[in-house]
Amino acid sequence: MAKPQITLYLDTVSPFAYMAYYVVRNSPVFKECEINYVPIFLGGVMKATGNRAPLEIKNKDKWIELERLRWAKQFNTQRALCALSQIAPEKVPDAIAALYHAFWVEGQKIEKPDVIEAVLGKAFTSDLAKRVMEATTSTEVKQLLIANTEKAVKDGAFGLPWFVATNSKGEKECFWGFDHLGQVVDHLGLEKPKAESGGWKSML
Repeated sequence: MAKPQITLYLDTVSPFAYMAYYVVRNSPVFKECEINYVPIFLGGVMKATGNRAPLEIKNKDKWIELERLRWAKQFNTQRALCALSQIAPEKVPDAIAALYHAFWVEGQKIEKPDVIEAVLGKAFTSDLAKRVMEATTSTEVKQLLIANTEKAVKDGAFGLPWFVATNSKGEKECFWGFDHLGQVVDHLGLEKPKAESGGWKSML
């Protein structure tokens, strides 16, 4: 019987994608799943679907970080992840973790190439980080980010996190939002963590 599979589309600009990534990567619930983390450009998804970002809704911008006002700056980060997926794909999950931590925990300006290189250099090696950053300006990597984003839209995405979950029977369903991880678990036939053990009480 095939292993359950999850494709998780994400962008470092999204804190909710960060939470989804963290749980999927670290929870034992998903230990038997094949997981594919796909970097995309959230702004591109929003534009393609005509969706409005929270920052464009009156009053929501009061509590959201100013850095998220200009999504275009995130191109460098997402391109770096795309480049790494071509150079050393097995390191992508660790790179996502390092970049998310640098941005959301440490408040680093990860849209800046030198900061990205420093974060990746610390997580891996300076040589690999340099190779990745050199590749970010290539046409191939730019096209890969576009292709990933277009694939997310084709898979139904209009926001992040977006999950494409395929169970062991080959049945595929899509889910949006960190708060729907419980439904992802149900579809995949996985065992939910029990409430008495500090499980996902808030996830339906």
